[in-house]
Amino acid sequence: MPAFKTVALLGRYTTPHNADSLVQLGHFLLQRGCAVLIETQAAQNAAVSQFTPATYEEIGKRADLAIVLGGDGSMLAAARNLAQHQVPLVGVNQGRLGFMTDIALGIMFESVAQILDGNYSLEARTILHAEVVRGGVTNHSALALNDAVVNKGAIGRLIEFLVHVDGEFVYDLRSDGLIIATPTGSTAYSLSSNGPILQPTVPGFVLVPISPHTLSNRPITVSDRSKIEITLRHGLDARLHFDGQPQCDLQEGDRVLIQRAQWTITFVHPPGYSYFAMLREKLHWSEMY
Repeated sequence: MPAFKTVALLGRYTTPHNADSLVQLGHFLLQRGCAVLIETQAAQNAAVSQFTPATYEEIGKRADLAIVLGGDGSMLAAARNLAQHQVPLVGVNQGRLGFMTDIALGIMFESVAQILDGNYSLEARTILHAEVVRGGVTNHSALALNDAVVNKGAIGRLIEFLVHVDGEFVYDLRSDGLIIATPTGSTAYSLSSNGPILQPTVPGFVLVPISPHTLSNRPITVSDRSKIEITLRHGLDARLHFDGQPQCDLQEGDRVLIQRAQWTITFVHPPGYSYFAMLREKLHWSEMY
């Protein structure tokens, strides 16, 4: 009996090659005795009829495991949609870097077989919950696995905002924006803006200014139990993004409230997974030039 009885397949299938990988993995899972679901949009894009289409809601109710074929963007989308259902995720890398997709396409069957045999480890990843309060009323809210970002939008002028942590004033910042990243997101946009890398088990969030007007404004790390409040003072075209996806436009006076979500997302790692080995590979550490 496989360790996970019902497995959902997710991803973005924009090429026949990607769709072929999904079909092959689906048949492999059926041969291993698993029931196979395929997310509805993926089923349409991949033009497959062999497996049972299911919405994220249905996957959340029925699946024991979700396998994402794609890149980090696909993993982020799956995490946001399945976090509240507590369905664990594992990724097969069909993207580029693949910080969150542990399984290389060439060893997909071998790695999935090991997981179905019970040879895996679990790791909980923190998720952000953010909401926009305008005139005392919440008008937008969302989850993010990587980061929430307030930025300047299309006009290109600096924006100004106040930052409070647990009600305590931190700074009045003029910059292109601010990134609030989880440990998972510390290797994404935050890293490219000179933020630190946080090991996934570190209970913290990173606040990283984007091109601050005052060069002494540096990234800081706060407890992931903190409540972070960003109040927009000036910014004609400021916007809020979650995991790189545009979410809503901001107006002067808006407050963005960010805190740890009530759910975590669980990553399933195949045997031999090492976070530091992943960093060495993806960031090309220890290479001889």
